[in-house]
Order: sequence, then C-alpha cells, then structure tokens
Amino acid sequence: MLNLLRNENMKIYRRLRTWMLILLLIALTSTLLIIIHNETPALKDGNWKAEVQEQIADGKSALQSDKNLPEDIKADITDDIKENEYRLSNNLPPSDRSVWGGVLNAANLIIIVTIFTVVIAADSVAGEFGGGTIKLLLIRPASRSKILLSKYISILIFSVLLLGVLFGSSFLLSGFMEGFKDIGVSHIYTDNEHVIHQVSIIGHVIQTYGYNCVDLIMIVTMAFMLSTVFRSSSLAIGISLGLLFVGSGIDELISRYSWSKYYLFTNTDLSQYLNDSPRVEGMTLQFSIAVLVVYFLVFNLLSWSLFKKRDVAA
Repeated sequence: MLNLLRNENMKIYRRLRTWMLILLLIALTSTLLIIIHNETPALKDGNWKAEVQEQIADGKSALQSDKNLPEDIKADITDDIKENEYRLSNNLPPSDRSVWGGVLNAANLIIIVTIFTVVIAADSVAGEFGGGTIKLLLIRPASRSKILLSKYISILIFSVLLLGVLFGSSFLLSGFMEGFKDIGVSHIYTDNEHVIHQVSIIGHVIQTYGYNCVDLIMIVTMAFMLSTVFRSSSLAIGISLGLLFVGSGIDELISRYSWSKYYLFTNTDLSQYLNDSPRVEGMTLQFSIAVLVVYFLVFNLLSWSLFKKRDVAA
C-alpha cells in the first residue's frame, strides 16, 4: 500500500502543473492580504480604543439618522455597537489588524484550494484511462480497491499540502505586515439571540479552517467519483466546479422548503454554526455531519463499485 501511495504522489508532484498551482496559491494569498492591509485604515496613533469609540458613535448615528432601516440591518448595527462596547469595557483589541485577522481573511481562499484539488482529483483516474496507462496499473498484484484508495489518499494529502501553504503563507505575511504582538487577541461574536461571546482566536481560526475544509472534502470526493464513473477529467471538473459555484445559489432558492435541509450544499458550510446561525430552522451541527457522512459514503461506494467492475479492455 505504501508503494502505491508513493507512486501516486510521484505522479502528482513530478508535474510542473502541480508546482505552478502551489505558486499561484501563494501569489493569490499575498495579493489578497496586501490589498486588505492597504484598504483597512490603520489605527490612529496606535490607539485602538479611539477607533472603536468612533465606530460606536457612527453606529448610533446611523440608527438615529435613518429610522426606516430594515430590521435586519438595525439588528446588525446594534450587535456591532454591543460588541465594540464589550471590547472597550474588557480591554479587548479587535483582531482585524492582527496576524490572525490576515489568516482568517485567507480562509476565503479555501475555495481556490478546492478548485486546484479538483483539477488533480479529476485527472487521477480519468487520466489513467485517457493515457492508456490503466492496464499497466491494474496488472500489479495489488487489488483494485487498494489502487483506488491510494489515489484518493494522495489527493487528500495534496489538499492538506495546499491548506498548509495557505495557512503558513498568510500567517507569515500577516505577521510581517501587522506584527506578532497581538497573537493572543480574543474573538468576539454575537449569536442569533444577540448574546455576546468571547472565545479564543486560535480556536476560532481552527474552527473556521476546519469547517471550510468540509466543503473541500465533499467537492473533491465528488470530482474523484465523477472521474471514476465517466473516465473524463473535463467532465468531472466541469460538473464539480459547476456545483461548487451554483450549489449555494440553489440552496438559497430552496431554503423555504423543509426538505432543503437534506440538500448537500445546505450542509457543507458548517461555518453557519460558528455564530449559531443555521440556514434552515431546526438544523444542528450533528444533523449536518450525519447528512454529509451519507453523501460521502454514497460518492465513495459509487467510485469503488464501478472501478472494481469496470472492464478496462473496453
């Protein structure tokens, strides 16, 4: 099994395309963080309390000057005011201009990690059929299940590598631009009941990346399944990325129906539970995990069953 895994990793990392994707990810991360750094106002004389007090005053002014604001916007402004007042009373500086603020902003690029991994996953099995190397692969004494498993694991390893590159590059660049002095700042958020919570910023970062990785795993597993079923990398990439971009839109359209909670993309964004804001009333983290496990098993069962039965001579 280790030899199979080593062989699959060599196929991935010997290609120039792989290293170009890694370098492109670093470039995109750097560009995003530099833009955000330049667009975010610096603290006046390093006094974050003055900035927070100004934000509180602006929020109260907005509520008083426009009485016709929608209720949801009023609630958001009120929550922001409460959070800022909590920061002042507890001497908690904002995390926006800290090293962790940059790392959290970089989490938005996990979708890029997903796209890059889908490209590799879609070519993993389909590329063997297209290049005619599948016969050479299957004459080995290893079972088809082990061969497919080694391909799947190598893809997951590649995704972990990209996540490490994203996290590491954002941490170092943010530290260089913002400094590492506020590495112990707290994360403040308000839940649906308008109750303020103070949690560890490191724990929040881990949760944010972890929850976003769920979408990554499901889309990549789907691409791997499609690559195995249709033996076409372009079709696997097209369908997977199409669903990645359209899936959330469909989620919005069907969210009014109770059965929408069983839809894949209603459950892939586990970050909805970070602030206790499920998309469909009654959904819980445990429920979403259970739904995702079912989809995950179905995707893999399709991949394994069809790959084991496929006639490669055809």
